[in-house]
Amino acid sequence: MDFAFDARTEELRAKLLTFMDEHVYPAEQTAEEQRALLASPWDTPQVVEDLKAEARSQGLWNLFLPDAEYGGGLTNLQYAPLAEILGRSPHLAPTALNCAAPDTGNMEVLTQFGTEEQKKQWLQPLLAGEIRSAFAMTEPEVASSDATNIETRITRDGGDYVINGRKWYISGAMNPDCAIFIVMGKTDPDGDDIRRQQSQILVPRDTPGLTVKRAMQVYGYEDHSHGGHAEVVFDNVRVPVTNLIGEEGGGFAIAQARLGPGRIHHCMRLIGMAERAIELMCRRAVARTAFGKPLAQQGVVQNWIADARVTVEQLRLLVLKTAWLMDTVGNRGAHTEIQSIKIATPRAVVTILDQAVQLHGAGGVSQDFPLAELWAAARTLRLADGPDEVHQRSLARREIKKYL
Repeated sequence: MDFAFDARTEELRAKLLTFMDEHVYPAEQTAEEQRALLASPWDTPQVVEDLKAEARSQGLWNLFLPDAEYGGGLTNLQYAPLAEILGRSPHLAPTALNCAAPDTGNMEVLTQFGTEEQKKQWLQPLLAGEIRSAFAMTEPEVASSDATNIETRITRDGGDYVINGRKWYISGAMNPDCAIFIVMGKTDPDGDDIRRQQSQILVPRDTPGLTVKRAMQVYGYEDHSHGGHAEVVFDNVRVPVTNLIGEEGGGFAIAQARLGPGRIHHCMRLIGMAERAIELMCRRAVARTAFGKPLAQQGVVQNWIADARVTVEQLRLLVLKTAWLMDTVGNRGAHTEIQSIKIATPRAVVTILDQAVQLHGAGGVSQDFPLAELWAAARTLRLADGPDEVHQRSLARREIKKYL
Protein backbone atom coordinates (compact mmCIF):
# COMPACT_ATOMS: atom_id res chain seq x y z
CA MET A 1 0.00 0.00 0.00
CA ASP A 2 1.45 3.34 -1.13
CA PHE A 3 0.20 6.24 0.96
CA ALA A 4 2.06 8.93 -0.97
CA PHE A 5 0.14 11.48 -3.03
CA ASP A 6 0.79 11.38 -6.75
CA ALA A 7 2.65 14.20 -8.52
CA ARG A 8 -0.52 15.99 -9.65
CA THR A 9 -1.96 15.99 -6.14
CA GLU A 10 1.30 17.20 -4.61
CA GLU A 11 1.49 20.04 -7.12
CA LEU A 12 -2.06 21.18 -6.40
CA ARG A 13 -1.63 20.76 -2.63
CA ALA A 14 1.42 23.02 -2.69
CA LYS A 15 -0.38 25.67 -4.74
CA LEU A 16 -3.48 25.48 -2.58
CA LEU A 17 -1.59 25.71 0.72
CA THR A 18 0.18 28.82 -0.56
CA PHE A 19 -3.12 30.27 -1.76
CA MET A 20 -4.64 29.70 1.69
CA ASP A 21 -1.72 31.39 3.47
CA GLU A 22 -1.40 34.32 1.10
CA HIS A 23 -5.03 35.00 0.26
CA VAL A 24 -7.73 33.07 2.15
CA TYR A 25 -6.71 33.39 5.81
CA PRO A 26 -5.97 37.13 5.50
CA ALA A 27 -9.38 37.60 3.82
CA GLU A 28 -11.42 35.98 6.60
CA GLN A 29 -11.61 39.10 8.76
CA THR A 30 -11.86 41.38 5.73
CA ALA A 31 -14.89 39.48 4.47
CA GLU A 32 -16.71 39.97 7.77
CA GLU A 33 -15.85 43.68 7.86
CA GLN A 34 -17.04 44.20 4.28
CA ARG A 35 -20.21 42.20 4.86
CA ALA A 36 -21.16 44.51 7.73
CA LEU A 37 -21.14 47.44 5.28
CA LEU A 38 -23.24 45.79 2.57
CA ALA A 39 -26.86 46.73 1.92
CA SER A 40 -27.80 43.10 2.59
CA PRO A 41 -25.79 40.58 4.64
CA TRP A 42 -26.52 38.05 1.88
CA ASP A 43 -24.62 40.06 -0.73
CA THR A 44 -21.14 38.86 -1.67
CA PRO A 45 -18.25 40.93 -0.25
CA GLN A 46 -15.80 42.24 -2.83
CA VAL A 47 -12.92 40.32 -1.24
CA VAL A 48 -14.70 37.06 -2.12
CA GLU A 49 -14.93 38.08 -5.77
CA ASP A 50 -11.24 39.00 -5.64
CA LEU A 51 -10.43 35.55 -4.23
CA LYS A 52 -12.42 33.87 -7.00
CA ALA A 53 -10.54 35.80 -9.66
CA GLU A 54 -7.18 34.93 -8.11
CA ALA A 55 -8.06 31.26 -7.71
CA ARG A 56 -9.19 31.03 -11.31
CA SER A 57 -6.02 32.72 -12.55
CA GLN A 58 -3.97 30.11 -10.68
CA GLY A 59 -5.92 27.18 -12.09
CA LEU A 60 -7.50 26.41 -8.70
CA TRP A 61 -11.03 26.29 -10.10
CA ASN A 62 -13.77 23.62 -10.24
CA LEU A 63 -11.32 21.06 -8.89
CA PHE A 64 -14.15 18.89 -7.54
CA LEU A 65 -15.44 17.82 -10.97
CA PRO A 66 -13.82 14.58 -12.19
CA ASP A 67 -14.83 15.24 -15.80
CA ALA A 68 -11.95 17.20 -17.37
CA GLU A 69 -14.36 18.72 -19.88
CA TYR A 70 -16.00 20.66 -17.07
CA GLY A 71 -13.58 20.72 -14.14
CA GLY A 72 -10.25 19.64 -12.73
CA GLY A 73 -10.37 16.10 -14.07
CA LEU A 74 -9.24 14.77 -10.68
CA THR A 75 -10.15 11.44 -9.16
CA ASN A 76 -11.82 11.33 -5.76
CA LEU A 77 -8.51 10.23 -4.28
CA GLN A 78 -6.73 13.23 -5.80
CA TYR A 79 -9.40 15.73 -4.76
CA ALA A 80 -9.82 14.43 -1.18
CA PRO A 81 -6.65 16.04 0.29
CA LEU A 82 -7.49 19.30 -1.49
CA ALA A 83 -10.97 19.32 0.03
CA GLU A 84 -9.33 18.82 3.41
CA ILE A 85 -7.31 22.00 2.94
CA LEU A 86 -10.45 23.90 1.94
CA GLY A 87 -12.06 22.72 5.16
CA ARG A 88 -9.63 24.81 7.19
CA SER A 89 -11.66 27.84 6.11
CA PRO A 90 -14.98 26.23 5.16
CA HIS A 91 -16.99 29.44 4.86
CA LEU A 92 -14.58 31.10 2.43
CA ALA A 93 -12.16 28.75 0.69
CA PRO A 94 -14.67 26.45 -1.12
CA THR A 95 -16.50 29.48 -2.53
CA ALA A 96 -13.22 31.03 -3.65
CA LEU A 97 -12.44 27.92 -5.74
CA ASN A 98 -16.03 27.43 -6.98
CA CYS A 99 -16.07 24.19 -4.99
CA ALA A 100 -18.84 25.07 -2.52
CA ALA A 101 -22.01 23.13 -1.82
CA PRO A 102 -24.76 23.04 -2.96
CA ASP A 103 -23.37 24.25 -6.29
CA THR A 104 -20.96 21.31 -6.46
CA GLY A 105 -23.72 18.73 -6.24
CA ASN A 106 -25.94 20.64 -8.63
CA MET A 107 -23.16 20.90 -11.20
CA GLU A 108 -22.52 17.17 -10.86
CA VAL A 109 -26.22 16.47 -11.46
CA LEU A 110 -26.27 18.65 -14.57
CA THR A 111 -23.11 17.11 -16.01
CA GLN A 112 -24.51 13.59 -15.53
CA PHE A 113 -28.22 14.04 -16.20
CA GLY A 114 -28.75 17.45 -17.80
CA THR A 115 -29.74 17.98 -21.42
CA GLU A 116 -27.51 20.03 -23.70
CA GLU A 117 -29.87 22.98 -23.37
CA GLN A 118 -29.92 22.70 -19.56
CA LYS A 119 -26.13 22.58 -19.52
CA LYS A 120 -25.89 25.65 -21.74
CA GLN A 121 -28.41 27.65 -19.74
CA TRP A 122 -27.42 26.70 -16.18
CA LEU A 123 -24.28 24.56 -15.99
CA GLN A 124 -22.03 26.91 -17.95
CA PRO A 125 -22.70 29.99 -15.77
CA LEU A 126 -22.33 27.84 -12.65
CA LEU A 127 -18.97 26.56 -13.88
CA ALA A 128 -17.93 30.16 -14.53
CA GLY A 129 -18.97 31.24 -11.04
CA GLU A 130 -21.37 33.80 -12.50
CA ILE A 131 -24.44 32.48 -10.63
CA ARG A 132 -25.18 30.34 -7.59
CA SER A 133 -27.80 27.61 -7.10
CA ALA A 134 -29.86 25.74 -4.50
CA PHE A 135 -31.07 22.18 -4.02
CA ALA A 136 -34.60 21.99 -2.60
CA MET A 137 -35.43 18.66 -0.99
CA THR A 138 -35.93 18.96 2.80
CA GLU A 139 -39.43 19.75 4.04
CA PRO A 140 -40.68 20.93 7.46
CA GLU A 141 -43.87 18.86 7.58
CA VAL A 142 -42.37 15.39 7.09
CA ALA A 143 -39.36 13.38 8.27
CA SER A 144 -37.10 14.19 5.34
CA SER A 145 -34.52 11.67 6.53
CA ASP A 146 -36.77 9.32 4.54
CA ALA A 147 -36.90 10.97 1.11
CA THR A 148 -39.94 8.92 0.14
CA ASN A 149 -41.95 11.09 2.57
CA ILE A 150 -41.56 14.21 0.45
CA GLU A 151 -44.95 15.85 -0.18
CA THR A 152 -44.11 18.50 -2.79
CA ARG A 153 -46.08 17.77 -5.96
CA ILE A 154 -44.83 18.15 -9.53
CA THR A 155 -47.93 17.77 -11.74
CA ARG A 156 -47.91 17.59 -15.53
CA ASP A 157 -50.24 20.11 -17.20
CA GLY A 158 -49.89 20.05 -20.96
CA GLY A 159 -46.46 21.36 -21.89
CA ASP A 160 -45.69 22.44 -18.29
CA TYR A 161 -45.15 21.04 -14.84
CA VAL A 162 -46.87 22.77 -11.92
CA ILE A 163 -45.07 22.63 -8.57
CA ASN A 164 -46.67 23.01 -5.14
CA GLY A 165 -44.91 22.51 -1.82
CA ARG A 166 -42.96 23.98 1.05
CA LYS A 167 -39.25 23.44 1.65
CA TRP A 168 -36.83 24.60 4.30
CA TYR A 169 -33.11 24.66 5.06
CA ILE A 170 -32.53 25.20 1.35
CA SER A 171 -28.83 26.10 1.38
CA GLY A 172 -27.71 29.04 -0.71
CA ALA A 173 -31.23 30.32 -1.40
CA MET A 174 -30.75 33.62 0.45
CA ASN A 175 -27.87 34.61 -1.82
CA PRO A 176 -29.15 37.07 -4.45
CA ASP A 177 -26.83 35.37 -6.97
CA CYS A 178 -28.82 32.13 -6.55
CA ALA A 179 -30.51 31.97 -9.95
CA ILE A 180 -31.70 28.36 -10.18
CA PHE A 181 -33.26 25.74 -7.88
CA ILE A 182 -33.16 22.01 -8.39
CA VAL A 183 -36.43 20.90 -6.79
CA MET A 184 -37.30 17.37 -5.74
CA GLY A 185 -40.95 16.42 -5.58
CA LYS A 186 -43.41 13.69 -6.50
CA THR A 187 -44.64 13.26 -10.06
CA ASP A 188 -46.32 9.92 -9.27
CA PRO A 189 -47.36 10.04 -5.59
CA ASP A 190 -49.52 6.92 -5.88
CA GLY A 191 -47.01 4.79 -7.80
CA ASP A 192 -46.37 1.24 -6.62
CA ASP A 193 -42.58 1.75 -6.41
CA ILE A 194 -41.95 4.38 -3.73
CA ARG A 195 -38.47 4.99 -5.16
CA ARG A 196 -39.92 5.89 -8.56
CA GLN A 197 -42.45 8.44 -7.33
CA GLN A 198 -39.98 11.37 -7.20
CA SER A 199 -38.54 13.57 -9.92
CA GLN A 200 -36.16 16.53 -10.01
CA ILE A 201 -36.82 19.69 -11.95
CA LEU A 202 -35.13 23.04 -12.64
CA VAL A 203 -36.94 26.12 -11.36
CA PRO A 204 -35.49 29.58 -12.07
CA ARG A 205 -35.57 31.86 -9.03
CA ASP A 206 -37.69 34.50 -10.76
CA THR A 207 -40.50 32.06 -11.63
CA PRO A 208 -43.89 33.39 -10.42
CA GLY A 209 -45.10 31.55 -7.33
CA LEU A 210 -41.61 30.84 -5.94
CA THR A 211 -41.22 32.73 -2.67
CA VAL A 212 -38.13 32.76 -0.45
CA LYS A 213 -39.90 33.40 2.84
CA ARG A 214 -37.18 33.64 5.48
CA ALA A 215 -33.65 32.70 6.48
CA MET A 216 -33.33 29.67 8.75
CA GLN A 217 -30.74 29.85 11.51
CA VAL A 218 -28.28 27.08 12.36
CA TYR A 219 -27.51 27.17 16.09
CA GLY A 220 -28.14 30.91 15.91
CA TYR A 221 -25.91 31.47 12.85
CA GLU A 222 -27.33 32.64 9.55
CA ASP A 223 -24.40 31.36 7.49
CA HIS A 224 -24.15 34.50 5.39
CA SER A 225 -20.96 33.35 3.71
CA HIS A 226 -22.66 30.09 2.68
CA GLY A 227 -25.62 31.88 1.12
CA GLY A 228 -27.87 31.07 4.04
CA HIS A 229 -30.54 28.41 4.47
CA ALA A 230 -34.04 29.45 3.49
CA GLU A 231 -37.66 28.45 3.82
CA VAL A 232 -39.09 28.41 0.29
CA VAL A 233 -42.70 28.10 -0.86
CA PHE A 234 -43.74 26.86 -4.31
CA ASP A 235 -47.31 27.99 -5.02
CA ASN A 236 -48.51 26.86 -8.46
CA VAL A 237 -45.03 27.39 -9.87
CA ARG A 238 -45.16 26.62 -13.59
CA VAL A 239 -42.12 25.60 -15.66
CA PRO A 240 -41.85 23.90 -19.08
CA VAL A 241 -41.51 20.12 -19.26
CA THR A 242 -38.03 20.63 -20.72
CA ASN A 243 -36.92 21.66 -17.23
CA LEU A 244 -37.27 18.08 -15.97
CA ILE A 245 -33.89 16.54 -15.14
CA GLY A 246 -33.56 13.05 -16.55
CA GLU A 247 -36.85 11.17 -16.61
CA GLU A 248 -40.01 11.12 -14.55
CA GLY A 249 -39.45 8.88 -11.54
CA GLY A 250 -35.67 9.29 -11.67
CA GLY A 251 -35.41 11.78 -8.81
CA PHE A 252 -34.48 9.29 -6.10
CA ALA A 253 -31.69 7.77 -8.18
CA ILE A 254 -30.37 11.23 -9.08
CA ALA A 255 -30.36 12.19 -5.38
CA GLN A 256 -28.32 9.09 -4.51
CA ALA A 257 -25.85 9.81 -7.31
CA ARG A 258 -25.53 13.37 -6.04
CA LEU A 259 -24.98 12.46 -2.40
CA GLY A 260 -22.07 10.02 -2.77
CA PRO A 261 -19.42 12.56 -3.78
CA GLY A 262 -21.03 15.21 -1.58
CA ARG A 263 -20.62 13.10 1.54
CA ILE A 264 -16.93 12.47 0.93
CA HIS A 265 -16.38 16.17 0.21
CA HIS A 266 -18.03 17.04 3.52
CA CYS A 267 -15.93 14.51 5.40
CA MET A 268 -12.63 15.73 3.96
CA ARG A 269 -13.53 19.34 4.74
CA LEU A 270 -14.41 18.22 8.27
CA ILE A 271 -10.92 16.80 8.66
CA GLY A 272 -9.56 20.17 7.60
CA MET A 273 -11.73 21.80 10.27
CA ALA A 274 -10.30 19.39 12.83
CA GLU A 275 -6.75 20.19 11.72
CA ARG A 276 -7.39 23.88 12.22
CA ALA A 277 -8.85 23.16 15.65
CA ILE A 278 -5.72 21.21 16.63
CA GLU A 279 -3.54 24.08 15.44
CA LEU A 280 -5.56 26.58 17.48
CA MET A 281 -5.44 24.28 20.52
CA CYS A 282 -1.66 24.02 20.34
CA ARG A 283 -1.16 27.77 19.89
CA ARG A 284 -3.48 28.48 22.80
CA ALA A 285 -1.85 25.85 25.00
CA VAL A 286 1.65 27.27 24.64
CA ALA A 287 0.48 30.88 25.03
CA ARG A 288 -1.64 30.61 28.20
CA THR A 289 -0.76 29.81 31.81
CA ALA A 290 -3.15 28.50 34.47
CA PHE A 291 -2.50 27.26 37.99
CA GLY A 292 1.19 27.93 37.79
CA LYS A 293 2.16 26.31 34.48
CA PRO A 294 1.41 26.59 30.77
CA LEU A 295 -1.73 24.88 29.55
CA ALA A 296 0.55 22.83 27.30
CA GLN A 297 1.91 21.12 30.42
CA GLN A 298 -1.51 20.28 31.84
CA GLY A 299 -2.19 16.56 31.49
CA VAL A 300 -5.79 16.90 30.33
CA VAL A 301 -4.78 19.30 27.56
CA GLN A 302 -2.04 16.95 26.40
CA ASN A 303 -4.58 14.12 26.30
CA TRP A 304 -6.98 16.19 24.20
CA ILE A 305 -4.30 17.07 21.68
CA ALA A 306 -2.92 13.54 21.48
CA ASP A 307 -6.36 11.99 21.07
CA ALA A 308 -7.27 14.56 18.43
CA ARG A 309 -4.18 13.72 16.39
CA VAL A 310 -4.88 9.98 16.57
CA THR A 311 -8.52 10.52 15.61
CA VAL A 312 -7.69 12.71 12.62
CA GLU A 313 -5.15 10.22 11.29
CA GLN A 314 -7.70 7.40 11.58
CA LEU A 315 -10.44 9.39 9.88
CA ARG A 316 -8.18 10.52 7.05
CA LEU A 317 -7.16 6.96 6.22
CA LEU A 318 -10.77 5.80 6.19
CA VAL A 319 -11.84 8.68 3.95
CA LEU A 320 -8.93 8.15 1.55
CA LYS A 321 -9.79 4.45 1.36
CA THR A 322 -13.36 5.43 0.54
CA ALA A 323 -12.18 7.80 -2.18
CA TRP A 324 -10.00 5.07 -3.66
CA LEU A 325 -12.90 2.62 -3.69
CA MET A 326 -15.19 5.16 -5.34
CA ASP A 327 -12.59 5.55 -8.08
CA THR A 328 -11.96 1.83 -8.54
CA VAL A 329 -15.28 0.07 -7.91
CA GLY A 330 -17.76 2.96 -8.02
CA ASN A 331 -20.06 4.55 -5.45
CA ARG A 332 -22.14 1.39 -5.08
CA GLY A 333 -19.04 -0.68 -4.33
CA ALA A 334 -17.96 1.89 -1.75
CA HIS A 335 -21.40 2.05 -0.11
CA THR A 336 -20.29 0.68 3.26
CA GLU A 337 -17.28 2.98 3.45
CA ILE A 338 -19.28 6.07 2.40
CA GLN A 339 -21.72 5.39 5.21
CA SER A 340 -18.89 4.69 7.64
CA ILE A 341 -17.19 8.03 7.06
CA LYS A 342 -20.53 9.84 7.21
CA ILE A 343 -21.16 8.33 10.65
CA ALA A 344 -17.65 8.59 12.09
CA THR A 345 -16.30 11.90 10.82
CA PRO A 346 -18.82 14.52 12.03
CA ARG A 347 -19.17 12.77 15.38
CA ALA A 348 -15.42 12.75 16.02
CA VAL A 349 -14.78 16.26 14.69
CA VAL A 350 -17.52 17.69 16.92
CA THR A 351 -15.65 16.25 19.91
CA ILE A 352 -12.33 17.76 18.79
CA LEU A 353 -13.94 21.15 18.21
CA ASP A 354 -15.72 20.98 21.56
CA GLN A 355 -12.41 20.41 23.34
CA ALA A 356 -10.83 23.25 21.37
CA VAL A 357 -13.66 25.52 22.52
CA GLN A 358 -13.09 24.39 26.11
CA LEU A 359 -9.39 25.14 25.88
CA HIS A 360 -10.10 28.66 24.65
CA GLY A 361 -12.52 29.40 27.47
CA ALA A 362 -14.75 32.41 26.78
CA GLY A 363 -12.81 33.02 23.58
CA GLY A 364 -13.93 29.65 22.27
CA VAL A 365 -17.59 30.68 22.15
CA SER A 366 -16.87 34.20 20.92
CA GLN A 367 -16.73 35.70 17.44
CA ASP A 368 -12.98 36.31 17.88
CA PHE A 369 -12.17 32.70 17.03
CA PRO A 370 -13.73 30.48 14.35
CA LEU A 371 -14.33 27.57 16.72
CA ALA A 372 -17.97 28.17 17.68
CA GLU A 373 -19.09 28.51 14.08
CA LEU A 374 -17.00 25.50 13.06
CA TRP A 375 -18.63 23.48 15.85
CA ALA A 376 -22.10 24.48 14.65
CA ALA A 377 -21.23 23.47 11.08
CA ALA A 378 -19.80 20.11 12.13
CA ARG A 379 -22.73 19.32 14.43
CA THR A 380 -25.16 20.14 11.61
CA LEU A 381 -23.48 17.58 9.38
CA ARG A 382 -24.70 14.84 11.71
CA LEU A 383 -28.09 15.70 10.18
CA ALA A 384 -27.22 16.85 6.67
CA ASP A 385 -26.90 14.30 3.85
CA GLY A 386 -28.86 11.86 6.01
CA PRO A 387 -28.83 11.60 9.83
CA ASP A 388 -26.29 9.32 11.51
CA GLU A 389 -29.05 6.91 12.49
CA VAL A 390 -30.18 6.36 8.89
CA HIS A 391 -26.65 5.40 7.86
CA GLN A 392 -26.20 3.21 10.95
CA ARG A 393 -29.44 1.39 10.10
CA SER A 394 -28.38 0.75 6.52
CA LEU A 395 -24.84 -0.23 7.47
CA ALA A 396 -26.03 -2.65 10.13
CA ARG A 397 -28.42 -4.32 7.68
CA ARG A 398 -25.54 -4.90 5.27
CA GLU A 399 -23.44 -6.48 8.00
CA ILE A 400 -26.26 -8.69 9.29
CA LYS A 401 -27.19 -9.78 5.78
CA LYS A 402 -23.87 -11.65 5.50
CA TYR A 403 -25.08 -14.07 8.17
CA LEU A 404 -28.65 -14.66 7.00
